[in-house]
Amino acid sequence: MPADSPRTILVVDDDAKIVRLVRAYLEREDYRVTEAADGRAALAAVKRDRPDLVVLDLMLPEIDGLSVVRAIRQTADTPIIILSARGTPTDRIAGLATGADDYLPKPFSPAELVARVQRVLARSSREGDVERRSEASAPLVHGQLVVDRERHSAELARRPVALTAIEFRLLVALLEADGRVLTRNQLLDAVYGLDAEAVLERTIDVHVGRLRDKLDDTAAEPRFVATVRGVGYRSTARPQPVDTGGRSASEPRR
Repeated sequence: MPADSPRTILVVDDDAKIVRLVRAYLEREDYRVTEAADGRAALAAVKRDRPDLVVLDLMLPEIDGLSVVRAIRQTADTPIIILSARGTPTDRIAGLATGADDYLPKPFSPAELVARVQRVLARSSREGDVERRSEASAPLVHGQLVVDRERHSAELARRPVALTAIEFRLLVALLEADGRVLTRNQLLDAVYGLDAEAVLERTIDVHVGRLRDKLDDTAAEPRFVATVRGVGYRSTARPQPVDTGGRSASEPRR
């Protein structure tokens, strides 16, 4: 896509009035807007149009919004802003933990939504620049866990670990700290950057729980992520062996 091409925003909502309102404000800022009225159409549009960002309602026909977020995160890091009438802290934590980049409850200010779109897209562009600059960065190795920042990939015992963009940033922050304790606020800053102020501290606990599940880790006997009560989290000083089918296996930390 040429550098001067407009960014494409997919707006997913079954309320036609909201779609028209959001479209008007986004097009005023020179974004190209596409639409979908249900979850199934949203996934088809993501695959077909490859939007730069998705504005997504949660209560959708066919496939609900959280399921749409999960499906997108299986194959892409496309930024997602949830725009929903479900605005309780529990709803916001669930949306962000599933893989959304931001969450704006209804009723909403269209001008604020545009500002959030601009901020999330700017952050996504910065992360792309960082990834391109990190080509010479060595992988982070913790026992049999290998995290490649250049390829944005993780492997455990040579098996790929499917992480969301947020989970990946969280894991990198913990490993780069090399055993130092990071508070929840520090981890929020590492994961969400400038958007951290709008995110509840408890969201980090949800992300850590999901990360542990994917790494076959536990809070009681941590191999990779240890809890420091009342403070936050740290990577373990020495990774424990990974079960590779009945054989004990360990590698020295590098």
